[in-house]
Amino acid sequence: MANETKATLLALGAVLLWSTVASAFKLSLNYLTPVQLLAWASLVSLVTLGVLLAATGQLRALRATRPADAAYSLALGVCNPFLYYVVLFEAYDRLPAQEAQPLNYTWAFTLALLSIPLLRQRLSRWDVIGGVIAYGGVWTIATRGQVLAVEFANPAGVALALGSTVLWALYWIGSTRDHRPPLVALFSNFAAAAPVVVIACALTDGMAITQWQGLAGAAYVGMFEMGLAFALWLSAMRLTRSAARIGNLIFLSPFLSLVFIRILVGEAIMASTVVGLALIVAGLVLQQTLRRA
Repeated sequence: MANETKATLLALGAVLLWSTVASAFKLSLNYLTPVQLLAWASLVSLVTLGVLLAATGQLRALRATRPADAAYSLALGVCNPFLYYVVLFEAYDRLPAQEAQPLNYTWAFTLALLSIPLLRQRLSRWDVIGGVIAYGGVWTIATRGQVLAVEFANPAGVALALGSTVLWALYWIGSTRDHRPPLVALFSNFAAAAPVVVIACALTDGMAITQWQGLAGAAYVGMFEMGLAFALWLSAMRLTRSAARIGNLIFLSPFLSLVFIRILVGEAIMASTVVGLALIVAGLVLQQTLRRA
């Protein structure tokens, strides 16, 4: 099989997995609190990433971790997975999955905005145009189509969903200074954060799970959202000669996600969600494609 075909198949596998996680979040939160879901998913993810490290022969790179790297992993790990997923899961606990998922998808614009003060970068014209269109989609979703009303259906949930994009963007900005291979760095971050997550869970809601569905949901989130999907995507990007072409496949994910939300969660998809998501993705396409032109 040619490398480009392999890359496409691996990327589509990652997109398919990422398309299911909004449903998995929402279903799991029927049985677990946000911090419980994070704690158990993080532990499963740590095992998954460890297996992937062994399978790809990168354990030696892990053993070469310096004390400074460990300290940096703790700082990044507190940002992601700890704070990022706590905030994201709290958003999913308050909002329909069809709203939380596209709002969280605006992290690319948050990254562009934060790159100005933190990386001394400048916004391009297409960053601005794409951002205006995308945040028009955010407004459409947050007001559930009542775009002229200055009133959000669930302001706390919207604030949490958008707040998660800040944490995700900060994490990736911090990751640009990490010299380690991506999979090694990700495992190290999760390993450093695991005690923090478990202690936080034990001191608040407790680690005990009374229903198997909660554990199954956490295992799915940890294995696929936090582990395998990332590895598939990373492998695809390494195989392809056109990162832009593979990168564009990610735009399939939010629309496929709506299909899974309808089938698995049972939410009736609102017209405002479809319109808002279309605006967000249109803004992303403009930002990502025309900026490179």
